[in-house]
Amino acid sequence: MQPKNNLQSPLKRLTLVAVLIAVNIVVARIFLIPVPMTHGYINLCDAGIFIAALLFGKKEGALVGGLSGFLLDLIAGYPQYMLFSLIIHGLEGYLIGLLLGKTDKVKFKFLLASFVGVIVMVGGYFAADSFLYTIQTGLIGVPTNLFQGIVGALVAFPVYYRLSSGVTSSGK
Repeated sequence: MQPKNNLQSPLKRLTLVAVLIAVNIVVARIFLIPVPMTHGYINLCDAGIFIAALLFGKKEGALVGGLSGFLLDLIAGYPQYMLFSLIIHGLEGYLIGLLLGKTDKVKFKFLLASFVGVIVMVGGYFAADSFLYTIQTGLIGVPTNLFQGIVGALVAFPVYYRLSSGVTSSGK
């Protein structure tokens, strides 16, 4: 009988996901830049979502994305975005993990997954801003959300490679 992979332990996996959520919220809160005229802000939340999806897969990517976005909005004083962030960042993490799947060719699939994840986030917040305020507000947020998503992907990729030496990505 072969020893179990460390990540196959549900408790260890749950603990690592909880730590990722907490670290993601802290890092995003430290690097929080309010954006005038949009009622929103730029942060590094997307980096943590990408890292979770890369390391663990779609379910964990969705959990880290949804809960990080939801709790960050609560803590940062943007409660009007909490439910939107739960759905938008949760879907972002799920799709990134889904598109990456089980593969050794992470570099190639990462570009596609990054593109889809960023588009979902940008489109989701355009819809949220348009619903909460006006379409013009939604349009103003597009470049800043695009910037946030791209920076998140660029930060996540090297961090993932550093972390993946101690964590295998089985179970996606």
